[in-house]
Amino acid sequence: MLDVCLLGTGGMMPLPKRWLTALMTRYNGSSLLIDCGEGTQIAIREKGWSFKPIDVICFTHYHGDHISGLPGLLLTMGNADRKNPLTLVGPRGLERVVSALRVIAPELPFELNFIEITKPEEVLELSGYRITAFKVNHNVLCYGYTLEILRQGKFSPENARAQGIPLRLWNPLQKGKTVEMDGRVYTPDMVLGPPRKGIKLTYTTDTRPTESIRRNAAGADLFICEGMYGEDDKEAKARDYKHMTFREAALLAREAGVGEMWLTHYSPSLIYPEDFMKPVREIFPKAVAGRDGKSVELNFEEDSGKEACEI
Repeated sequence: MLDVCLLGTGGMMPLPKRWLTALMTRYNGSSLLIDCGEGTQIAIREKGWSFKPIDVICFTHYHGDHISGLPGLLLTMGNADRKNPLTLVGPRGLERVVSALRVIAPELPFELNFIEITKPEEVLELSGYRITAFKVNHNVLCYGYTLEILRQGKFSPENARAQGIPLRLWNPLQKGKTVEMDGRVYTPDMVLGPPRKGIKLTYTTDTRPTESIRRNAAGADLFICEGMYGEDDKEAKARDYKHMTFREAALLAREAGVGEMWLTHYSPSLIYPEDFMKPVREIFPKAVAGRDGKSVELNFEEDSGKEACEI
């Protein structure tokens, strides 16, 4: 199960009841953030979630509305006596940017590990996630992220018995380990079926529509996409400033074949996103106007009669 919470949906500046951009996920006791705009700490508190399990923070880019909440969050985590290292992921220049922000948070009781993305697309394995960072099209270097929880095939006791595999080796093989015993090598594929469908979430903001988004979002259970402007007549403005309209996001969702799309990163002038959703749902019926605090539990298919439980 993957818990997902859209902490902040604002772009450029915070508004009453709308903090700046941030997304938080929880899986297997570990939490991950994508972006950390102003108000992220308050949004986490309002949700009732904890700072302590945050092990990874990914940044799409370094505009203030996506990273301005980081120094305060680091201080809060330090004041909570955190000792475990924290991994930060982002475009090149990450360590330089964070070091500058840390002028107001100079002393931390935990280590920061930096992973700077230097290629158009990179895959990382962190905290149980397969994270794919992919370059998008903004007026500064910017990346989207796909988070996947992979699922191995089911364990087959019948196959294990048929091949004479000792009972004490079943557990390590089921966990994906290769084992050698009495001169024979036992591999997980001897007892595991084909990989099962996992969970896939794609998040992208501050960008024009790109092929990299379509490809990386393909088949996602949940696609969280920027919708800076609800009005179609602002498409020219969206092109100029390298953002998207609701309609453009809906077309991306349809082309990528995603399960559901949440819009986020609204212009401060867009007070009531829901007012613009009717034509969006004509393009992609499972489009939702995201709001601060909107959350969902994404489940593995066979674990539930339904794939998601919204909160």
